Amino acid sequence: MIDHLSIGVRSIEVARRFYDAVLAPLGYRLLQEYPTSLGYGDGHAELWLLEAERPVPADAKSGLHLCFSTPSRAGVDAFHRAALEGGGKDNGKPGLRADYGPDYYAAFAIDPDGYRLEAYCGK
Repeated sequence: MIDHLSIGVRSIEVARRFYDAVLAPLGYRLLQEYPTSLGYGDGHAELWLLEAERPVPADAKSGLHLCFSTPSRAGVDAFHRAALEGGGKDNGKPGLRADYGPDYYAAFAIDPDGYRLEAYCGK
């Protein structure tokens, strides 16, 4: 349904360091790079980070979050660890989320711009 998603960030350099680290364990990598934008994915750029003068203010009550899938629970764990080591904040340690399903294994973090992120494995 969605070919790609773009979000604004305050600093493309800060965003690159953070997203390079958290997306690598999930199997995603930087595919396209321009002076003020970065495109990540596993075949084509599905997530774009754009340096923006006025990024959309992060709001924990908005319901907005980005969820990245990964084929292994180890990927979820590595995502969470990389997020915290890369300047993100914990928003839910890795573990099963029985409320979402019997095999829903996920971790949650907040990126340096305040966006809520999730890594998920359903196996």
